[in-house]
Amino acid sequence: MVDPRHDDNDVPAQRRSAADTTVHYQDDFSAQLAAMQAGASTEEHDAITALPAGSALLVVRRGPNAGARFLLDTDSSIAGRHPDADIFLDDVTVSRRHAEFTRSEGTFQVRDLGSLNGTYYDGVRIESAQLHDGAEVQVGKFRLTFYASRADLAAPAAQ
Repeated sequence: MVDPRHDDNDVPAQRRSAADTTVHYQDDFSAQLAAMQAGASTEEHDAITALPAGSALLVVRRGPNAGARFLLDTDSSIAGRHPDADIFLDDVTVSRRHAEFTRSEGTFQVRDLGSLNGTYYDGVRIESAQLHDGAEVQVGKFRLTFYASRADLAAPAAQ
């Protein structure tokens, strides 16, 4: 018979310290949890984990091409309806040159380019905003989730 007052080490439950029940997770676990909470599939999580420093990923969560991924690995990427746009979003709710994603010193920003329907950051219409991991950017009908490189997220923590 199992005595519920004792754990596996035969230490009475009332004498266990708080340290005995504390679990420590690595940074990778936190990143995995954030991706799961944002609705990332295992495949998307693997892509996010593999991002090199200085890059980021946009994943379309809602819109005509849900599931599509766009790599942000240059200093400037234009999102729009024009076929030559770096991030081609083919829908009438998207302007030809709708928004610009820029990279500066390891961080990314989004800037509306005077679009008719606006650009939204976490549900708020913006002119420009600095992007944070897991943030949602809306361009027309498209809702994209922003994922920063895990190497860039770990860099400030290491300093």
